[in-house]
Amino acid sequence: MPAVEHPLPADDLLRAFLELETPPGFKAELIEGEIVVTPPPDGDHEDAVARFARAVARHAVEELYVSGGRGLITPHGRFVPDAAVAPVGTFRDQGPWTEPVGVALVLEVTSTHPRRDREAKRLGYAAAGIPCYLLIDRDEGRATLFTDPADGDYTVHTQAAFGKPLDLPAPFSFALDTEPLR
Repeated sequence: MPAVEHPLPADDLLRAFLELETPPGFKAELIEGEIVVTPPPDGDHEDAVARFARAVARHAVEELYVSGGRGLITPHGRFVPDAAVAPVGTFRDQGPWTEPVGVALVLEVTSTHPRRDREAKRLGYAAAGIPCYLLIDRDEGRATLFTDPADGDYTVHTQAAFGKPLDLPAPFSFALDTEPLR
């Protein structure tokens, strides 16, 4: 007998998602009404995230906290960015899922399904009002900074090929070296 898809009502889908148990290292997200489970990232992916976090710690003009694995509630679902950057203390006393109040930037590094990072997540982060979305696009060989969210998308985007600097606005206020992020 062939499998038949029966979409769950939104409340049931959210409940099923929140009760989902994933294997160690895997992450589950609810993206535009679809539960997406991804395997642990490869070493290059993790290296790019760690190098970004180190650059923020060394060069940002304000003291910021870079959190990996932070569950964010957006109008388009529940996303787990590769990194969420916010002032120190923003995530204190928060549960595993939180509104992105105070989040200054989210970072995604492309992996097996880059279309989700390029489109669905970009639109979700913009709809949530997160000021900056930094996409490290390994397939395209560039970093793209999306800023100024309005009407469900970012109105400004700046690209830098790997190896070229990318200026990050306040509260970062430094040129990000994209060479180590490739």
